[in-house]
Amino acid sequence: DVQLVESGGGSVQAGGSLTLSCTASGSTHSRHTMGWFRQAPGKEREGVAAIYTFSGSPYYGDSVKGRFTISQDNADRTVHLQMSRLTPEDTAVYYCAAWRGSYYCKPEDRFLEIWGQGTMVIVS
Repeated sequence: DVQLVESGGGSVQAGGSLTLSCTASGSTHSRHTMGWFRQAPGKEREGVAAIYTFSGSPYYGDSVKGRFTISQDNADRTVHLQMSRLTPEDTAVYYCAAWRGSYYCKPEDRFLEIWGQGTMVIVS
């Protein structure tokens, strides 16, 4: 069965950069959109960025536009999230997901979704 494995989380100082990676093992079974979500303590899960893997078209949440970049490496079935100019407000558990549907990260647009285990990002 397909699994998503995240890597790259950790601690960084404000203003710094960090890159998260998510690799899909096994067939994604038409889950052509992959993205990153995050959840901070006491807050709802937020869609950060997503990419439609057929075209490479990206989507970014308003809070990360201009600071985060999502990209894909089709050969490795890996999606990367490059995060720069990090602030303490970016502290959260970041989850990778794959789904069938649009890249707007809305629950109503996601079908057959699968999730990674999450990776912690701490910005101080």
